[in-house]
Amino acid sequence: MTPVQHRVRARDGLKLSALEWRGDPTRTPLLLLTGICRTAWDYEGLAARHAGKRRIVALEYMGHGDSDRAPELSRYRPEKAVGDVLDACAALGVSRAAVVGTSFGGIMAMALSVLRPTLLRAVVLNDIGPKIDPRGLGLVGGFAGYDPGFERIEEAIGYLRSVMPLIPLPDEEAWRQFAALTYKPGPDGRLHPRWDTRIQQAMEAGGGGLNLGPVFRGLRPIPGMLVWGESSEFLAADTVRAMVRDKPDLELVSLPGAGHAPTLNEPEVAEPLDRFLEAIR
Repeated sequence: MTPVQHRVRARDGLKLSALEWRGDPTRTPLLLLTGICRTAWDYEGLAARHAGKRRIVALEYMGHGDSDRAPELSRYRPEKAVGDVLDACAALGVSRAAVVGTSFGGIMAMALSVLRPTLLRAVVLNDIGPKIDPRGLGLVGGFAGYDPGFERIEEAIGYLRSVMPLIPLPDEEAWRQFAALTYKPGPDGRLHPRWDTRIQQAMEAGGGGLNLGPVFRGLRPIPGMLVWGESSEFLAADTVRAMVRDKPDLELVSLPGAGHAPTLNEPEVAEPLDRFLEAIR
C-alpha cells in the first residue's frame, strides 16, 4: 500500500512532513516517531505489516526528510520537537495512538507521557531509555554534523558500515536501502544528508545532559514494550534492568549481537512487536 504524504503547519508556520498509510479508522492508530537524522520511510516495513488494519502516521521532525529547515538553530531543540509532534497530531486528527519511537523518537514518547499522557494508548521504545550511554552520544555527535558529499552510493554504504557496524542489516541490499534513506542527490549530483546538519550544533548547545528518569516514570500506567539491541551503543544492560524493575509489566524483546538500532523488521523482533500492537484495539 502506497502512503499519502501530508505537509502540515507547526504553530510557527513551518511545515512538517508525515506519511500516512490508511486503515480501519475505528482502531487506535499507530504514530511512528523516528530517530535523529532519519526519515519516515524507515518505518515502511513495519507499516506494510499493519497497513489496512489501522491508520498509520510516520512523522518527520523539523529539519529532517521533507520537513522544513528551520531558520534558527534553537528551533531544533528537543522541547520544540515535542511541540511539533503535538501540532502534527492536532493537524492530522490523531488524538490517541500507539506510539513506536526509535531512539530520539522514544525520547519524544517518554516526554509525551508527561506532557500529553492522554495521547498514549501504548508505547514501544526502540533501543532507548531514561539513561543514554555516552558511547551513543559520541556516535551521533560525530555523524549528525557531517556532510560527506559522496559521489557514489557504494561510498555511502562503506562509510555507514564503518561508523554503524552493529546495525542489524541482513545483506548488501539492506545496506543499500539504508544508505539511500540516509543520503540523497543534491544539486551538485553528490549524495548529501537527508537532514539539516546544523542539528549537531543544536545538540551541542543543549549540552546533551538529559535527565529522562522522571519522564520514563510517566509510562508506568501505559502498556509498553522495549526493543533492545544487546550490543547497543545507546542503551546499556544495567539501564535495561533498571527499566524493567521500574516498570515490571514492560515487555522486553532483546536482539543478541545487534547495536543501535534494530530496524523492527528482524524476525525475532517483528513477531512479538506485531503481536503487541495487534492487541491494541
